[in-house]
Amino acid sequence: MIPDTTDSLKTAGDEGSSPAVAVCADPVRAGLKGRCPRCGQGRLFAGFLKVRPECEACGLDFSTIQTGDGPASFIMQIAGFVVGFSALFVEIKYHPPMWLHLIVWLPLVVALSLALMRPGRGLMIGLQYRNQR
Repeated sequence: MIPDTTDSLKTAGDEGSSPAVAVCADPVRAGLKGRCPRCGQGRLFAGFLKVRPECEACGLDFSTIQTGDGPASFIMQIAGFVVGFSALFVEIKYHPPMWLHLIVWLPLVVALSLALMRPGRGLMIGLQYRNQR
């Protein structure tokens, strides 16, 4: 006979989950990877930034987790700092024409913002989940 070992698994705090749902060791890392902050297995996003209604693996309800515009404001500050100071350095060192600045820095700030948006939102969701437990 196989012994029942589901009683020894860790479960999330006040979520009313079954004992068979194992808790992810680091919800922040799972959020950065776009995974469920509770189990680390299910996908967090249904589209580019649209959060799923619930986890497909453990059933965690994502509708209670609201990030608002927090990720976007942090991403704008990070991308603005990197691109702004890089453009300032290039201007002081090489003095390129303004059209070259526009061709280089505008696409770079857009690409950097888009590249950081999904991990930033996942990070905010992971932090919010970790701090609400």
